[in-house]
Amino acid sequence: MMEQDLSYREILPLNASEEKKKAALIDAIEGLRVRDPLLSASIAFTRGQKVAFIAVVVGFILMLIFARQAALIGLSATCTFMYLITLLDRFIMFSRGIRAESIIQVSDEDALAFPEDKLKTYTVLVPAYGEPEVIAQLLASMHAFDYPKHLLQVLLMLEEDDLPTIAAAEAAGVDQVATIIKVPPAQPRTKPKACNYGLHFATGEIVTIFDAEDMPDPLQLRRVVVAFERSASNTVCVQSRLSYRNARQNLLTAWFTIEYDVWFNFLLPGVMRMNAPVPLGGTSNHLLTGVLKDLGAWDPFNVTEDADLGVRIAAKGYSTAVLDSVTWEEANSDTINWLRQRSRWYKGYLQTWLVYMRRPKWLVQELGIIPAVRFTFLMAGTPIIAVLNLLFWYLSLTWILGQPGTIEQMFPPAVYYPALVCLVVGNAATIFMNLIGCREGRDPLLLIAVLTFPLYWLLMSIAALKGTWQLITRPSYWEKTAHGLEA
Repeated sequence: MMEQDLSYREILPLNASEEKKKAALIDAIEGLRVRDPLLSASIAFTRGQKVAFIAVVVGFILMLIFARQAALIGLSATCTFMYLITLLDRFIMFSRGIRAESIIQVSDEDALAFPEDKLKTYTVLVPAYGEPEVIAQLLASMHAFDYPKHLLQVLLMLEEDDLPTIAAAEAAGVDQVATIIKVPPAQPRTKPKACNYGLHFATGEIVTIFDAEDMPDPLQLRRVVVAFERSASNTVCVQSRLSYRNARQNLLTAWFTIEYDVWFNFLLPGVMRMNAPVPLGGTSNHLLTGVLKDLGAWDPFNVTEDADLGVRIAAKGYSTAVLDSVTWEEANSDTINWLRQRSRWYKGYLQTWLVYMRRPKWLVQELGIIPAVRFTFLMAGTPIIAVLNLLFWYLSLTWILGQPGTIEQMFPPAVYYPALVCLVVGNAATIFMNLIGCREGRDPLLLIAVLTFPLYWLLMSIAALKGTWQLITRPSYWEKTAHGLEA
């Protein structure tokens, strides 16, 4: 179709015609699906995946009917094996990531001394929806960047029908900092669709994304340019660290901060050092624009488009680096709001895994067998284990209260002792990593959050169960996360 022939390589002027804008919107929605349907999450489950899932469920039910004990032992053994491998892999990631050389360091002096004539043109995409409360703060953060103004383009991506946010941006003097790009209303109403649309107007050699509540390091863009200069030639993405500025607001924000500090300070650099696909953060990932366009940009139907793009980068033979430059975000302080956000993340992880499991042979060929297995345990294992936690906690509580023989039969010695290792060593290792993350944050009050972290695991399990259910019922639905709640 003619309207779908618009290439990402075409840069639209801000005053582009309505016909061009319409074509850009169609490409923002359909671009990846047209280029490679198997990489698009527009269909959550392929027919083969549905058949396989139904076959597994029916097979397990039949085993429960005709070989009940063997079925229960097989279930407990499989779950225990997943736990054991996932915990071991996480600890290996952590041990790799804790080394100083795992993350790129660019000092203030080096960033400021980099010659201006070697700096790249930059486009900053800021998608926002229903965010009038934080727009003024956002514009102040964008204005604070220490980067030559003639090389910097800031595009504020606002939905055309989001009148309150548009009004707030105009009242805050948006014209002095950024240009508003009004995204025509169309399904799916997702952040990656808005970014794809904005990419048609992007003029920078490097493009990055910030969320509406972000407060990035003012020297971050300069540091990224230096990081690209110091990185391997196949590096196409630099992911900056994310952390939370309201860790002390309540116990939930403290838990969330510790989790983020462990992930971005240690686990993500560890993944990078292990040559595995790097699930990018939703913000502060800086990409070479030309390569991003060649990759098909973001999947508008995937609710964790960042993680999906990280896998696609690795599958195409490129690499990602992690930079020691912090973007401060607002941690969710409201439990219901946190559950909405986390369930979307878990749903997106499962979406991404299902997309790449459509061609497992191709994935192994592109990544290698070990990175492909690691991808499975990271993307599918994280939400599935969180769901299974609820089952195992229920079994533990039932055993403590009544000690039924059925539970004893599920855990013969060959299963029981590995499960005991997961319980004792796994939990101890997780607490240890959280303590290191707490130390990294230099906030001793977070120690209380470390000691009560098992309560946070319960919230994760509830969110994972919700996300798994929503994957079946509303796979591409983007649950809005409210911001501006920090005290």
